[in-house]
Amino acid sequence: MSADAGPAAPPCVLFEDEHLLVVNKPAGVNTHAPAPFAGEGIYDWLRHREPRWAGLAIIHRLDKETSGVLVFGKTPLANRSLTEQFTRRAVRKKYLLLTDRPVPGKPFTVKSNLIRSGEKYASQRGGTSGEAAETRFLVLNSSFILHPSSFSLVEAEPLTGRTHQIRVHAAESGFPILGDTLYGGTGAARVCLHAAELRFKHPATQAEIIFSAPADFTADARLALRAAFIADGEPNACRLIHGAADGWPGWHVERLGDFLLSQGEAELIPKQRQTLEELARSFRARGVYHKILNRQIRRAAAAENSPQFVFGEPAPEAFLIRENGVQFELSFGEGYSVGLFLDQRDNRRRLLTGHIAADFPLLNSKLKTQNSKLEVLNVFAYTCGFSACAARAGARATSLDLSKKYLEWGRRNFALNGLDSAAHDFIFGDAFDWMKRLAKKGRAFDAVILDPPTFSQSKAGGAFRAEKDFGRLVNAALPLVKPGGVLFASTNAAGLPPENFLGTISRAVADTGRKITQQHYAPQPPDFPITRAEPGYLKTVWLRVA
Repeated sequence: MSADAGPAAPPCVLFEDEHLLVVNKPAGVNTHAPAPFAGEGIYDWLRHREPRWAGLAIIHRLDKETSGVLVFGKTPLANRSLTEQFTRRAVRKKYLLLTDRPVPGKPFTVKSNLIRSGEKYASQRGGTSGEAAETRFLVLNSSFILHPSSFSLVEAEPLTGRTHQIRVHAAESGFPILGDTLYGGTGAARVCLHAAELRFKHPATQAEIIFSAPADFTADARLALRAAFIADGEPNACRLIHGAADGWPGWHVERLGDFLLSQGEAELIPKQRQTLEELARSFRARGVYHKILNRQIRRAAAAENSPQFVFGEPAPEAFLIRENGVQFELSFGEGYSVGLFLDQRDNRRRLLTGHIAADFPLLNSKLKTQNSKLEVLNVFAYTCGFSACAARAGARATSLDLSKKYLEWGRRNFALNGLDSAAHDFIFGDAFDWMKRLAKKGRAFDAVILDPPTFSQSKAGGAFRAEKDFGRLVNAALPLVKPGGVLFASTNAAGLPPENFLGTISRAVADTGRKITQQHYAPQPPDFPITRAEPGYLKTVWLRVA
């Protein structure tokens, strides 16, 4: 069945109509968030992305490391119909798997009861404990070539829908799935299990429909995950390697338009350089740069903190990237940061669309009047990325920063997007001092953006450390938030746990006598995956404050 999701649909969407949303889930992302601060699953990311997806319902699930076809319900009719079809086993599911172990040549069926045993499930023949599970297996190709070895490609049809069912039954039958080390499989870049086909009756028409997605076990799993969420070329900036989450502890690589930026605490090793060469070919990068992360950043000169040219073509003094239809100027010659923080991409999109999360619009309808513009204050504005997105959406943006150089950079970002900077305010000075001044003048904003550096210092305000001073920052900002307005608070302070961060903000709001009426916690985007080996660091909360 062909997709009909419209231009706003991300690449993972296979089909959408009034009742259904069907996606091709990549390996490496959960169906739904496993814990409050563990990163979004594909369901959470989709549900909060578009207003029309606010009512999405989970009907079935795929394991984090399993890719393939996943269907969500959009209406009560669809939810009832699909749940009923799954319950009476009327939905036909076909999976494909790879294994490097011998597989019986003839089709066969495995029946057993599955019992939870720690992180795993154990298979038990006979008895009454556990849940009954049944899987049919069929070898499709016994000489599938995945350089430098050959494997068997096997079709699996689960007749029941138990957690880890196919993985347990394959291992029990002597052919654990390639990459499934939990069940004895040979190590690989991913678990080579893919939900290839889903067949059921449409909830409204009752016509039989089939959704399928081809398996590609040869693809780079890291790039496949990004490709599911980020359309080819738009944006043309994202993180390609995120440390230990992508098998490279302490190393990060970003695509920035026509260039790649590598970051680590040491010089590149040969294997990293080889990986960069492969990525450069894949994305047709003109040049590659490497930045050695410096813990003494404030003591080093800009040239020492700037990325260094590695190979290819040197970047010009300034170059452009695209993100959600907005252009930004970047530079490798301005010190530690290149001009835009990619981990805030989804939050900038929220300002562009006016949609924060499911049932959480940016502008409270009670505040909206026919002749007024949305007023946004961007504190610690840096190069005004949030401001440019708010202005593109029709808001009047006030950008506040301690650096004249960055505010001028922000004006250039406005000009790149056809925005008249003269229609907006750019304020140079200390954040605390100016928030106090604005409050005395009676200024109030529909949204206030707080995304401070982990550490900053000014003559007027002294030292600011996010881990101990965020509450003070919120207290200073709240008088500027209109009743029913939105406060955005974000930090990348790795040493500040999300629970403590949210607690600090809640106490600061309560101390002023105001009340939080809506709250949405937004972790870092999918190209910054959160794993046990690479915990999340970016913490963001959107609050509506009465």
